[in-house]
Amino acid sequence: MKMMNNYIQLVNEKLDEYLQAEKPESLFKSMKYTVTLPGKRLRPVLCLETCRLFGGEIEDAIPTACAIEMLHAQTLIHDDLPCMDNDDFRRGKPSNHKVFGEAIAVLSGDALLTYAPEVIVKYSNNLPASTLIRVLNEYFKYAGARGVIAGQVVDIESEQSADVKNKEKTLEYLHIHKTSDLFKLSMRTGAIIADASDENLALITDFAEKFGLAFQICDDILDEISTFEEMGKTIGKDKQEGKLTYVSLYGLEKAKCKLVCLLDDCCAIMNRHNLKSDMINDIIMQIRKRAGI
Repeated sequence: MKMMNNYIQLVNEKLDEYLQAEKPESLFKSMKYTVTLPGKRLRPVLCLETCRLFGGEIEDAIPTACAIEMLHAQTLIHDDLPCMDNDDFRRGKPSNHKVFGEAIAVLSGDALLTYAPEVIVKYSNNLPASTLIRVLNEYFKYAGARGVIAGQVVDIESEQSADVKNKEKTLEYLHIHKTSDLFKLSMRTGAIIADASDENLALITDFAEKFGLAFQICDDILDEISTFEEMGKTIGKDKQEGKLTYVSLYGLEKAKCKLVCLLDDCCAIMNRHNLKSDMINDIIMQIRKRAGI
């Protein structure tokens, strides 16, 4: 895990550099608060590792990796709001709106959504214009109305509806967009920065979608079996609020089986295309361990 720790340290240093205090102070403090909460930095790490896998320079991918972490923080800030999931804790600390108030939390999320691509443009000095445009196009696609926002809308609507039609398709759509899309953004941009072929871009997209679904299933399982100390957020809220999850739809054991299949598929993609990453293998192993499979 040495390489992963190096990636995390690098991302943390750059996030601190990119998010300097400015006026209005309350806004930038709120933005930086959630972005720099201790975390696994899984999405930026996968962006950097994908770039490395396809022969790119890690330094060229750092601004994009950090921008994706900012986008992820934006989704967390808004997800925790009382009008969304109404959670008071994130990564073991009070949620953004509990520290800065709902209005500033909403605005800091909005600010991060636009600040992130600004970071890509400002600091990606070595990327040719054509690559930069492709990276930004990926960001806007997966961050917007056809990406994570679409997933959040369906999440809310499925919770409010007592009779969700075709629950399996709804659940898959919800989590492809709410969870997998950020992993697709991470790995696709890493591949694009490395100038990967169309074939490699397609296979890493397939990997990212399956990995994202596996990650979400693991999260659903942990909401059932884990503790606040392990997760850093309120446990059991999904069940309490009647959310559509893999566990609520399939049950705990079937959810675990589905998780096993997806992780096996991820490993098969890596092996079939001779992609060697001890770090990604370790991440998959840790997901298995956390879910008890």
